[in-house]
Amino acid sequence: MQTQLKFLDRNLSLWIFLAMLLGVGLGYFFPDLARVNSKLTIGSTHIPLAIGLILMMYPPLAKVDFSLLPEVFKDVKAVSTSLLLNWIVGPFLMFALALIFMPRQPEYMAGLILIGLARCIAMVIVWSDLAKANREYTALLVAMNSIFQMFTYGLMAWLFIKVLPGFFGLASFDIKISMADVMLSVLVYLAIPFSAAFLSRYVLIRSKGLNWYNRHFLPAVSPITLLALLFTIVLMFSLKADSLVALPADVMAIALPLVIYFVLMFFASFFLCRFLKLPYDKNASVSFTASGNNFELAIAVSIGVFGIHSGQALVGVIGPLVEVPVLILLVKASLWLKKRYYTAAQH
Repeated sequence: MQTQLKFLDRNLSLWIFLAMLLGVGLGYFFPDLARVNSKLTIGSTHIPLAIGLILMMYPPLAKVDFSLLPEVFKDVKAVSTSLLLNWIVGPFLMFALALIFMPRQPEYMAGLILIGLARCIAMVIVWSDLAKANREYTALLVAMNSIFQMFTYGLMAWLFIKVLPGFFGLASFDIKISMADVMLSVLVYLAIPFSAAFLSRYVLIRSKGLNWYNRHFLPAVSPITLLALLFTIVLMFSLKADSLVALPADVMAIALPLVIYFVLMFFASFFLCRFLKLPYDKNASVSFTASGNNFELAIAVSIGVFGIHSGQALVGVIGPLVEVPVLILLVKASLWLKKRYYTAAQH
């Protein structure tokens, strides 16, 4: 039976847009909201937002069987291609787009770079299912990306935002970022849900069985990602209501490089995999894993390092609003490319 997006997921862009409007409305009609929320902060960590961001990360990680990760390394060609696309091509492409489109807006430039560094570990499973990719292989690539992010995201964020812009004459921009702060955010927002997902999977499968876990537990927790995302957006925009007068222009400015990024990454990945003679199911897994991004992590790090009112956090929030409709169109493009370039014998 053909996989279909559930009602909530299919209309994700609408819910995000409504959440933005609700947040702005709350901030406008209740101006004391920011003052009340400031009391819920410990250090630089806003507790409600931290809870929402961690909850966003948990369900996608709970779907991954990390014990199967060694299986992915048996296909050296596919693994090396995925690593190349995810950790070299993707970050440098977004870095180039950020410099081209946001040379005079360092906060937005940094926000785009953070998105490019955060490799997809969530909605990619949905896109892969819709595109008739190899779901198990997608899950293994997601597991690999998750582990790589835990150990490399902090260093790469420091390198791409603090160091590399100086080579392009942007050293005068005062973009302050501590590698320690980024790594702390990554550990909090990725290691906590990672550990929770690993433990819950291990304990529940042992006590209830794999069939119960897949049929009952995962469907029950999956909506948490969307609900937590919407909660985070409402809260963020309620705190930013007074600075959103120019939002429509900013949204368009931020959306353009994101659209270009998604499209270029998908088609470059697809035709590279086809050139390497990967079967369609693995091709689609690699292509969608390379095309999507982990906006939850980018939002978390943006808030943790630059603050809830930063332009970096705004870019992270706008990201899913752009990604969802574009990736849905790319799913349709992938199925068309399958008919065009792959025979019935290649699954």
